[in-house]
Amino acid sequence: MNRSVFASHRLGILLAALCASCATSSSTTVKSPTPATEPVGVDTAALDRSVSPCNDFYQFACGGWIKATPIPQDESRWFRSFSVIHKQNETTLRNILEAYARGENASDPYAKELGDFYGACMDEKAIEEAGTTPLKKLLDQTAKFSKSSTFAPMLANLHGVGVNALFGYGSGQDFKDATQVIGVIGQGGLGLPDRDYYFPKTDKAKHILAEYEAYIARTFELLGGAKAEATEKARSVIKFETTLAEASMNKVDRRDPDKTYHRMTKADLTQLSPEIAWDAYFAARETPGVAAINVEQPEFIKAVGKQLSAANETEWRNYLQWHVASSFAGALPERFVQNAFQFQKALTGAKELPARWKRCVRATDGAMGEALARPFVKTTLGAEGKASVLAMVHQIEHAMGENLDQLAWMDAPTRLLAKEKLASIANKIAYPDKWRSYDGLHIMRTSYLGNAFHAALFEEARQLAKIGKPVDRSEWEMTPPTVNAYYEPTLNEMVFPAGILQPPFYSTRAPGAVNYGAIGMVMGHELTHGFDDEGRKFDANGNLRDWWTPVAGDEFDRRAACVANQFDQYTVAGDAHVNGKLTLGENIADLGGMKLALMALRSDIASGRVQSVGGEFSDDQQMFLGFAQGWCGSVREEYARMLVAVDPHAPAKYRVNGPLSNTPEFSKAFACKEGDQMVRPAEVRCEIW
Repeated sequence: MNRSVFASHRLGILLAALCASCATSSSTTVKSPTPATEPVGVDTAALDRSVSPCNDFYQFACGGWIKATPIPQDESRWFRSFSVIHKQNETTLRNILEAYARGENASDPYAKELGDFYGACMDEKAIEEAGTTPLKKLLDQTAKFSKSSTFAPMLANLHGVGVNALFGYGSGQDFKDATQVIGVIGQGGLGLPDRDYYFPKTDKAKHILAEYEAYIARTFELLGGAKAEATEKARSVIKFETTLAEASMNKVDRRDPDKTYHRMTKADLTQLSPEIAWDAYFAARETPGVAAINVEQPEFIKAVGKQLSAANETEWRNYLQWHVASSFAGALPERFVQNAFQFQKALTGAKELPARWKRCVRATDGAMGEALARPFVKTTLGAEGKASVLAMVHQIEHAMGENLDQLAWMDAPTRLLAKEKLASIANKIAYPDKWRSYDGLHIMRTSYLGNAFHAALFEEARQLAKIGKPVDRSEWEMTPPTVNAYYEPTLNEMVFPAGILQPPFYSTRAPGAVNYGAIGMVMGHELTHGFDDEGRKFDANGNLRDWWTPVAGDEFDRRAACVANQFDQYTVAGDAHVNGKLTLGENIADLGGMKLALMALRSDIASGRVQSVGGEFSDDQQMFLGFAQGWCGSVREEYARMLVAVDPHAPAKYRVNGPLSNTPEFSKAFACKEGDQMVRPAEVRCEIW
């Protein structure tokens, strides 16, 4: 449940299969872009000076860049920061992996395994020759489905290799005992990104559902079925998944930990859904002794049990076979990959499938991320940069402490516990102190799909082995090359991978004001997540506990409602509204992050730790521009519609204009006046932290 600064690309099983399981066949070494060549400071070429900063600051800061920078054909969106750094990082990873695949640098940890995984993925000839044979065992199992005692072990086997059928089972920190790991069961089993896709209200939404059904039918044809039979099976799958969608918790409620915490015993679970042989399932997952389980959506699990009784065996076989095939589409022959991409185009607007090497880099990173990160971090942030970043984090935290002292609406008892939580936050910078072991993971040069199975089994076993053990607070939830950052409320920690600590987010050569606007705002954003509408429900130790007085809690909710109402008014693609409640946590974090970055910058300038560089823009203006230019980007309409439906982050334009229109310091910096679009009237201005 980490709260990240940027939207994840893993939206639904289709995108996971395409982006993380698949990826030109050339083994030519490509020179990695050098971060020092990237622009640092305010990028004046990115500006659109025809627009007043007081009417649309995002367009003013980014319009020139957006006009000059088309979205690549194989992308659904393209950002000056995230996308450009990600491209650079992928090229670096490609060079590492191609060297390993050639047998070079063999003494590096897991060099052979990484090279073999990547090499098998790149071996299109072997993948074509194998066809669907590696899937035969799983497909045969699902074809023999019966409502008998064999169902639970079969489902456990599918879950063990990462098939998204019915529900998910894994491990997680006990929300009310932050020292322990328990089992976790949550809703799943849908092939579309969200439950609402199954109940379309617009023509565009109906088109997506129709395209999904056509994709399912084509898949059954590729598996050898006749067209009429495949069409009927697709209808059956849609019907089955719609039943699951009806029982699924909506995306807003899933953000609320109070609504997703239901600790149960196996006996409780059996009583909830007696149709499922839970003892047999847990035994097959090698966790027969699991004593405590958080059932995130009890009503959904109850509905799954009823579905076991209600749906006929043919419907179950169709559903399970579909999820086996779709889960591994990216690791199958080209006809399956192109079939899946045909639907992805409708969902995301991408024009071309990413080059195979990109898909293989992403797949390897997904399977052995920390092993691949070890050589990567040698090429990026050094010790000096890491220390500088940590110093900035501490300044942001200091600013939060001062800010808490100044909040007139927060009472003394709540303030005391808020400062206790602030003092307890752990910071992780660049890469882990302890690297993850991949000993025992069997990787072959001869079978990409086999490697996908083995990697999934290895990771599933690693996760389930945590159950009943103390929480390991040294673990990372993102790999170091990831261009992102996150706050985890159950651990009360902030994590800033090496991947994001590069220009234009951060550079030792950039003016301090621009660094604070870019990476400083990200730091403030993640810190504020500890006190957003979700994070505030966890205490200093990471326990789900109401530590707020009723008066302070009510005042927070009133102020949060202001933010939700503001963002409800924004639209994308003409008529798709931003969901203010879904995006509330991120919008609160942006609003707080902006304030904290500005406070920290001013403190550093006053103390001499940051030098004022002068020029066309003042220090405050440079900070606001550094922030906005981190979000310069374009998104295809199809993808924008999907994101606004499922993503807890608001569109980039509103992530900039929204918080800044609530910031008096911004208005002062650019001499904006009442009535300008970037100045919200005092009576509707939102302020929390």
